Amino acid sequence: MMGMLVPAGAQAAPAVAAWTDTGVGIAALVVFAVAYLLVMGEEFTHLRKSKPVMLAAGIIWGLIGYQAAGTELSHQAEEALRHNLEEYAELMLFLLAAMTYINAMQERRVFDALRAWLVRKGFGFRQLFWLTGFLAFFISPVADNLTTALLMCAVVLAVGGGNTRFISLACINIVVAANAGGAFSPFGDITTLMVWQKGIVDFWTFFALFLPSLVNFLVPAALMHFAIPRVQPDAIQEDVYLRRGARRIIGLFILTIATAVSFHNCLHLPPVVGMLTGLAYLQFFGFYLKVTAHKDRNSPEARLGEVVPFDIFNKIARAEWDTLLFFYGVVLCVGGLGFLGYLALASEAMYQNWNVTYANVAVGVLSAVVDNIPVMFAVLSMEPAMSIGQCLLVTLTAGVGGSLLSIGSAAGVALMGQARGHYTFFRHLAWTPVIALGYAASILVHLWINGDYFQVPP
Repeated sequence: MMGMLVPAGAQAAPAVAAWTDTGVGIAALVVFAVAYLLVMGEEFTHLRKSKPVMLAAGIIWGLIGYQAAGTELSHQAEEALRHNLEEYAELMLFLLAAMTYINAMQERRVFDALRAWLVRKGFGFRQLFWLTGFLAFFISPVADNLTTALLMCAVVLAVGGGNTRFISLACINIVVAANAGGAFSPFGDITTLMVWQKGIVDFWTFFALFLPSLVNFLVPAALMHFAIPRVQPDAIQEDVYLRRGARRIIGLFILTIATAVSFHNCLHLPPVVGMLTGLAYLQFFGFYLKVTAHKDRNSPEARLGEVVPFDIFNKIARAEWDTLLFFYGVVLCVGGLGFLGYLALASEAMYQNWNVTYANVAVGVLSAVVDNIPVMFAVLSMEPAMSIGQCLLVTLTAGVGGSLLSIGSAAGVALMGQARGHYTFFRHLAWTPVIALGYAASILVHLWINGDYFQVPP
């Protein structure tokens, strides 16, 4: 995918072998299909999603190496594999820096304080439905949609009082809002991050998707609103104190984002360098918190005996390693299938035989069943000829298409576990037609208001 992370022409494209109709090619496709079935069944098997794709990646490239041994393609296979590893390293380090900041803010109780404030206010169910939805929409462009969804779901569970109808509808709304919010920001979702790092859409152009993303959230939310019970739950008193340095860490995260954008837009360097520079900001601030730990003696936590020293490496260790290793497996699996020639076939079928708009809409529907990460990676690896408007369209559809099913996004899968018994696959499925209306409306709004971008080459 990282070949996508550099501007076109900056490096030679990896070689492609015409092995799709060979035993090795068919075996590799079967291995990937079996691995992805296990990924899709994670909710039922409780097998971490990184395990099958990592194993599949090794098997696929082992098959390629076996087939290429002793031929002129042996060197090309090695180069293609190194190319994919470079792509993964850039994405992994970028995400690791972002995840470390999110974990630091969680440890400093930033999100707990927000949750406690919402719980204290005593909002009615309908008010809380809209409030958690809007917060999910506007927090996910900065934090990841998984963290945002879990935070908002904790609020819903705290005040829902076991009201399954309210909790299930609020969770559906949170999933749709978190996915929609992530679609208009380069930092909001892995798919937008991949498109930005490829260099075909600049940082500010992504915000042209703000209104389509907002429509994607508002249309189903407005229809679900009438199904929310008219109940006013009692306020729950809960006091949460921010730990020392919490607000400054938020400021450092904003500065880190600005650094990454500046490295990419002004210095024409990979944004991951800016993110790792920003991680150094947090490391130095963590050292400051350590050498000034005596200031914590007068904190509310000290009086309760709950002072927790800040350790940056604990925050790195708590990153979503299953997710990061899942990306490793996805990048190498899709890269291997691309080397075998499958992506060239898919590109010809979708982007030459179909209308490009229909193909991009289909990508979003597919991402509801297959995770949007490999789908978007495959599209970018195909490098179909598209205008900036079409690039934005596939970014939008891949980002919000996962909302059509509860298993279509990390946010949906996580909430099925957090709100077990209240938010389920079939309760979400019952509202899929309504969510599909929002999906269609967002596409139409994009085609309408961003028409000028469809005339601009990438």
